[in-house]
Amino acid sequence: MSDIDRDLEGRGNDEGRTAGSAFERFMEVVRRLRGEGGCPWDREQTHRSLKPYLIEEAYETIEAIDAGKPDKLSEELGDVLLQVALHAVIGEEEGDFGPDDVIAGITEKMIRRHPHVFAGVKVADSQEVLRRWDRIKQKEKEGRSEDEPRGLMAGIPRELPALMRAIKVQERAARKGFTWPTAAGAIDKAKEELAELALGYGREDQVRIGDEIGDLLFALVNLARLAGVEPEEAITQTTTRFAARFEVVEEEALRAGRRVEELGASELLRLWQKAKGNHRRRGD
Repeated sequence: MSDIDRDLEGRGNDEGRTAGSAFERFMEVVRRLRGEGGCPWDREQTHRSLKPYLIEEAYETIEAIDAGKPDKLSEELGDVLLQVALHAVIGEEEGDFGPDDVIAGITEKMIRRHPHVFAGVKVADSQEVLRRWDRIKQKEKEGRSEDEPRGLMAGIPRELPALMRAIKVQERAARKGFTWPTAAGAIDKAKEELAELALGYGREDQVRIGDEIGDLLFALVNLARLAGVEPEEAITQTTTRFAARFEVVEEEALRAGRRVEELGASELLRLWQKAKGNHRRRGD
């Protein structure tokens, strides 16, 4: 039995805790890592220094989901939980908030934002749920300090990956009626932006080209939203397929005793088509 397990057993329920509970044991481990005689690295961390690790662990969790491996997903969710726990313990040490505040806060928020579950409110479908969610959030914002942003787009982090941020902005605008009624309008808009991009290339204006590429990407995200496609997932899958097919091209070139950069355009195209055919047969 570890020192932490003995400590938990000794305290029993004196503090209203379940002796040896998995979560309490976990939090004691995190506090021990941060405390006197703990891990030098963990003790040095701050909210700001931990930022990249939270992002990294979130992406590794997504990768585990995509891989369809429950054991790996369980492990990665634990890593995400560790990041949450570290921030909560740092907040506790600084006297700002603690783990109980984090848990109580999200619990109350979920109850407050789901009146159709906890307060007997009737809803027709998930779209009505989203509309009510926005109204509840707006009421919450009305009670906040004057220096906090209150607009429709407030609360969408600038740090989100670009495609994810774009679709969240578009979704919020759409809930207020600012959207194309059908995908046809979004397709026409994408064509318009592509035409403007072509004109920008003709002028060889890098700033203009950048603006037009941004407009085109934003229009394509809008089309994806109307089609019910998650753009971040779509581009991730496409990039993965491209990388796998390019590896086949490299392998085929090496079998012929050559490097990819030594191949002509027609040879590259032939190998690329072969790689695509291989992946189609594999179901990619």
